[in-house]
Amino acid sequence: MAKMSLEELRALRDSKKVDLKRRDVEGKAIQVIVGMGTCGIAAGAKLTLDTFLAALDENNLVDQVLVRQTGCMGLCHSEPTVEVIVPDMPAVIYGNVDGAVAKEIVKTHLIGKELLNNHILDRPAVDILGA
Repeated sequence: MAKMSLEELRALRDSKKVDLKRRDVEGKAIQVIVGMGTCGIAAGAKLTLDTFLAALDENNLVDQVLVRQTGCMGLCHSEPTVEVIVPDMPAVIYGNVDGAVAKEIVKTHLIGKELLNNHILDRPAVDILGA
């Protein structure tokens, strides 16, 4: 294993602190939940997830927004799907969320507190899910 300089060690420590801060749930009332079932992954959900993480970093929202992954939401025809939960707003599921839409969700929904009506989906009825 190659030796690391003190600066390299500090840089590694700082990057890991950011990773840990992203995963911390304390004080985060806003949630972004990305559907990462096989259908979502096949449709590009990994890029969507990465775009959300980068956009939250760019807008200094890492301390306010919890990004989570979930399995299939039952909306395979509209993958990648993302559920957004913001206090004092309705919980919304967005469909066909590529990188550009992910950035728009951060800008319009999370920061501007407005819904993106052209990408909103609804949950399947309970009788369809078999619950």
